[in-house]
Amino acid sequence: MLFSMGVSLYTSRIILATLGIEDFGIYNVVGGVVAMFSFLNSTLSSGTQRFLTFQLGKNDFIELKKTFSAALNTHIFLAIIILLLAETIGLWFLKTKINISIGRENAAMWVYQFSIFTAMLSIIQVPYNASIIAHERMNIYAYISIIEVVLKLLIVYLLSISGYDKLITYAVLIFVVSVVVMSIYRIYCIKQYNECRLGWVNDKQLYKSMLTFSGWNIFGCGAVIGATQGVNIILNLFFGTVVNAARGIAVQVSNAITSFINNFQTAVNPQIVKLYAAGKTAELYTLLFQNAKFSFSLMWLLLLPVLLKLEIILKIWLVEVPEYTALFCRLILLQSLIFCTQRPFVMAIHAIGKMRIINLTSGIVLLSVLPVSYILLKMGSPVYIPFIVYIVASIMTSSIELYFLKKWIELPLMNLVKKVYLPIINVVVISLPISLTVNHFSEQNIPSFLYVSTIAVLLVSGSVYHIVLSKEMRNKILKKIGFIFSRSKQKIRK
Repeated sequence: MLFSMGVSLYTSRIILATLGIEDFGIYNVVGGVVAMFSFLNSTLSSGTQRFLTFQLGKNDFIELKKTFSAALNTHIFLAIIILLLAETIGLWFLKTKINISIGRENAAMWVYQFSIFTAMLSIIQVPYNASIIAHERMNIYAYISIIEVVLKLLIVYLLSISGYDKLITYAVLIFVVSVVVMSIYRIYCIKQYNECRLGWVNDKQLYKSMLTFSGWNIFGCGAVIGATQGVNIILNLFFGTVVNAARGIAVQVSNAITSFINNFQTAVNPQIVKLYAAGKTAELYTLLFQNAKFSFSLMWLLLLPVLLKLEIILKIWLVEVPEYTALFCRLILLQSLIFCTQRPFVMAIHAIGKMRIINLTSGIVLLSVLPVSYILLKMGSPVYIPFIVYIVASIMTSSIELYFLKKWIELPLMNLVKKVYLPIINVVVISLPISLTVNHFSEQNIPSFLYVSTIAVLLVSGSVYHIVLSKEMRNKILKKIGFIFSRSKQKIRK
């Protein structure tokens, strides 16, 4: 993940420099239109993973095979629906509503078409990825992620030597990388897991169960994507593609950091489902609490130095920094911090399977971001207002999810406050003021960045060790460190 993050940040810098702010903004806003149609992808992904995990827990290979085939058939059908919607409603929206610079309409159309193809591949790929997660083979993601980032390095090189339109070339190369990655995942799954074969399933009850689960989740996931990409489009309508470029860079910074957390939580998700299926509620509570506070701790460890020295980071990283980039980065990272703490509880809701009421209520709150943001911008509010509105909506949806978990599985909210929220608040209270003070008296250069980052990391690490970790965990860490040192000494003696 360190390698992937480094390469991702490097390639983003070169791509922005190669494409220019205008074309980079076009790619972000046009790709966002396609993402609005492909929200079904994430909806069925969680459903597929849940059903496969349940069948693995029951050791029922026949049902496992049927579940995979039903999921794959459903995703192929949905990919066709996405294609039809994207080539009709989406195409109309692109041509009539999106603010594209004069002379770049043809390039935007090429980007749109290849983005559609990429989205379709991603949708069809979901059952294979869900199988790997259900089998808990997380190391496969590490290997394939390295292959993917190396291919993206190759894209940077090919883009730099290409004599054709850079924006179109970039869209084509991203599509090619998606094909290669998809093929690797598929070949691995077919060779390793006997259930990963395409077959026709006539079990109406199975389709009904999967689609009922995912159907109620469609509104919720659609609201997330709609709010996220809708904000992007609203910014385009009011401020143009330059602001979209600033937001695109901010999203890439956020994705690079949150990828650590996402992979950590992805490894835990199957255990959440299995503990709920086994009726082990006490163990489930413990896992949810640990996942939430460890996710926040890891995120804060990575986030604090970035928040403090973002301007110098952007100056070093990018050739040209679009206006508002630093502000957008900080706001999106704060929103990601909220989401990473709540994500384990979202997975618990998926394990329970009661999707209707939670997605209707949370979805309505998230979709309200769009009209509220539009009205406020129309009234002359500053450009960052949609991000503030989204953060408030995220806090509201988190409260709604915890309320229903309390109702459904008697989640002990007082224990949640005591074991999760109070420790992480204490970590922030200890690490943030001192870091801000040190940063205030430092300069904007590389030595001060290294100095302030070291102070911030030490403060977060020390406070997490003494506040977040239990005595048992601290003892395990000390034993592990002692074991590593003893082995090192033995090797030196040899």
